[in-house]
Amino acid sequence: MPPNTFPIRRVVEDPARPLDRGRWPGALAPVAQVLDHGLDLTSATVLVGENGSGKSTLVEAIALAYGLSPEGGSTGARHSTRASESVLADHLQLVRNAGAPRRGYFLRAETMHGFFTYLEKNPSTSGPDISFHDMSHGESFLELAVDRFRGGGLLVLDEPESALSFAGCLSLLAVLKDLIAGGSSQIILSTHSPVLAALPGAQILEVGSWGLRQRHWSELDLISNWRSFLDSPERYLRHL
Repeated sequence: MPPNTFPIRRVVEDPARPLDRGRWPGALAPVAQVLDHGLDLTSATVLVGENGSGKSTLVEAIALAYGLSPEGGSTGARHSTRASESVLADHLQLVRNAGAPRRGYFLRAETMHGFFTYLEKNPSTSGPDISFHDMSHGESFLELAVDRFRGGGLLVLDEPESALSFAGCLSLLAVLKDLIAGGSSQIILSTHSPVLAALPGAQILEVGSWGLRQRHWSELDLISNWRSFLDSPERYLRHL
């Protein structure tokens, strides 16, 4: 793969717009770590952590700082229903690689229904439209990834596994793997899925009260918890 052909090499705090560390989201440990020390990105970065840990806050803010809509879509999409994003994006500065593609796409499962309606009302001018609402949730999600993740650039995905079965996660993993191999695409992914966390070649960051820590797949709490549950589900179920 040619070096440094992906869009963003580092995320730092905008020195002209420091964020208050005493208030949310600056008080979140992973957010404070990025603001204080910066975050180096590779061609693929996977963030894994519990609900409320801050991984989606970071992923969303990077997408917005890049110029993507908080509710999903390409750099040209302006779909918006109800603003719920944090102010973090306004305080970030993206250090880009020279000559890298500037296009991008943000895919987040929680806003897909409204985004598909937006696409219906704003048909493509470059090719035939796909009727995503006529497909199952998982099928439409995968079809969108295959159809729109083209031409390099930044591809941000926020917990896409919520729309996908085990086989669907494997299919998405194959799409992402091929995109990275092309050399000009960059993946930033937040997930609870052990399948998607296994994205080949990705740096994995475990997100929690400690901030961000780099881990191998087998070292993740996510993996050890799933292994323990699958080995003996009754140990967990009796405490419910």
